[in-house]
Amino acid sequence: MDTLISKIDVDNIDMEEIKKQAEILKSGETVIFPTETVYGLGANALDENAVSKIYEAKGRPSDNPLIVHISDKKQIYNLVTNVPEKAEIVMDKFWPGPITIILNKKDIIPKRTSGGLDTVAIRMPSNKIANALIREADIPIAAPSANISGRPSPTRASHVYEQMNHRVSGIILGNDCVYGLESTVLDLTGDIPTILRPGSITKEQLEKELGTVKLDSALEKKEDNIKAKAPGMKYTHYSPNADVYIVSGERFEVIDKINKLTEENNKKNLKTGVICLENNKKFYIGKTICLGETLEDVASNLFDALIQADKEKCDIIYSEEFTNEGIGCAIMNRLLKSAGYKIINA
Repeated sequence: MDTLISKIDVDNIDMEEIKKQAEILKSGETVIFPTETVYGLGANALDENAVSKIYEAKGRPSDNPLIVHISDKKQIYNLVTNVPEKAEIVMDKFWPGPITIILNKKDIIPKRTSGGLDTVAIRMPSNKIANALIREADIPIAAPSANISGRPSPTRASHVYEQMNHRVSGIILGNDCVYGLESTVLDLTGDIPTILRPGSITKEQLEKELGTVKLDSALEKKEDNIKAKAPGMKYTHYSPNADVYIVSGERFEVIDKINKLTEENNKKNLKTGVICLENNKKFYIGKTICLGETLEDVASNLFDALIQADKEKCDIIYSEEFTNEGIGCAIMNRLLKSAGYKIINA
């Protein structure tokens, strides 16, 4: 497949390139574009045939629902049966931005887009390129992360080009993604707002606006046969080629444990990668891939680190454990799925 490549500067958007890519979307084909969370693989959300091409490009299970992206809050009323008060609050406070809301869908949304569900996941991205593309195409765009299904999500232009060139009809190579983790997914179809996938908009932030917010019980389960209500709910996800393990415990106990495991791997001629904070780098004997100094850095760099580990041809990856508070909840969610919930206690 020939792929039209457009390089676009987020601070100086070339509308001629946007129009070319929008025409591809309107013709029922697929286009990859940057958002503030991760790069998305988009197609017309209202066209079942176009949506099928997303699943084909990703090798994605068809029961995994897609997120519908819009460029104006008003567009949501055409797609869902009702917008409750709490949805209005979320839209007013956090849109455009990295949060997806789930509501009951109208029939205009094909079951192919919703993963066979009667609900639909919708968000309004804040990335200027994404918004320009959606506006120019003048259609809601269904877009999961632009990676092979189950692999780490792409947060850099190089990631999508290397993985997806010739698998889609268009690619917009833009900026690095600011947040680096997929959007928070909030189910607003029940009595209590429920987070189905944690992200950069945290439970604590949502509770300030909505009152009680709960985490879906499926987030704690290690199952792959659940009926996914939102993207990223399957057990194994975001995985590099290497085996990933999370090492849990106090700081220097974790460092000592990882170094001992690395020495054992060296004797077996296994290459070890260590995902760590910047201030711990100097203590490790393995190949370190640093995530930065803050939790925001970790979130932004996590998927890139997993992809880097593959490029380094690591056989085994050990990651430090992070707090479950705030954005740490989203970080640990992605790490646990990447590791298949394999945890080593230091």
